[in-house]
Amino acid sequence: MRHLKSVFCSIVATISLPSVVLAWYPAHWPPAQKSWSVATPVAEVNSTAGDGCPIESRDGLSLYIASARPGTLGGNDIWAADRASKDEPFGEPQNLGAPVNTAANDYCPTPIHGSWLLFVSERTGAGTCNAGPGLGDIYMIRRNAAFGWGEPSHLGCMEAGTGPNSSGAEFSPSLVSTHEGTFLYFSSTVSGNHDIYRSKRRRDGSFGPPEPVTELNTEYDDRMPNVSRDGLEVVFSSTRPTDANGTAAFGGFDVYVATRRNTRQPFSAPVNVGPNVNTSGSETRASLSWDLERLYFGRNGDIYSSSRPRPRR
Repeated sequence: MRHLKSVFCSIVATISLPSVVLAWYPAHWPPAQKSWSVATPVAEVNSTAGDGCPIESRDGLSLYIASARPGTLGGNDIWAADRASKDEPFGEPQNLGAPVNTAANDYCPTPIHGSWLLFVSERTGAGTCNAGPGLGDIYMIRRNAAFGWGEPSHLGCMEAGTGPNSSGAEFSPSLVSTHEGTFLYFSSTVSGNHDIYRSKRRRDGSFGPPEPVTELNTEYDDRMPNVSRDGLEVVFSSTRPTDANGTAAFGGFDVYVATRRNTRQPFSAPVNVGPNVNTSGSETRASLSWDLERLYFGRNGDIYSSSRPRPRR
């Protein structure tokens, strides 16, 4: 089954929580990079197939992932593993089943308030924006305590002015509410290059035309953003060769971070999060826990986690 890891990595382009053990850093590494512990595998959720797209629920008691392990409905499916407390390892991941998952690839889950789930799917249909293999669209679905999952809602197409999806490939939806409004961050290949975008939610709940988050994008591949709950920090993956400090990348996709003092400002120039997280492999779809203390990401078909003291805001 090991060959399925490469299948998963091509789609996403791609425990015990560790104690804080810091590696040695050159003097020029800024505090934001020194704070993350050495990343370790989330062994209890990894398999011999391809696993990735990890993200915690708000309470930290569930970990959502995408996986090509046996038991999928086809390709990648979305799974969730639960635990009784943040001090315990996660249990065995469970397939979320239909209608979240289909025979197509379903991935990039993002749990949000009110039992809602954002995710990406390559399912085809008249309501999609040319979705299909390698061309995922963003959907939203809600779980009812009594009746289970409802039907997924497609977020609309930018070409038609009805939403953020495009005829390209969308990845990693991340929803954040600020004083300036509620914004959906994601990445897309609509421009031909993989870049990071955001779309503002309208009063009726739909999303307006997306705009590139220019301070995060380069001529290289910049993808899979995840914005912190307060909107002041974003992590994402990029193939850029150096960061804003001139620090060389470690290889493949690396995880980068950008911050800002308030949500009216643009993000700072992104910096590489450093060697406790990044390696010569590819680190993809990083996500921050709701309490800002844990970082999850995929690396070459397995899921890893790093921790830090809660940052002061």
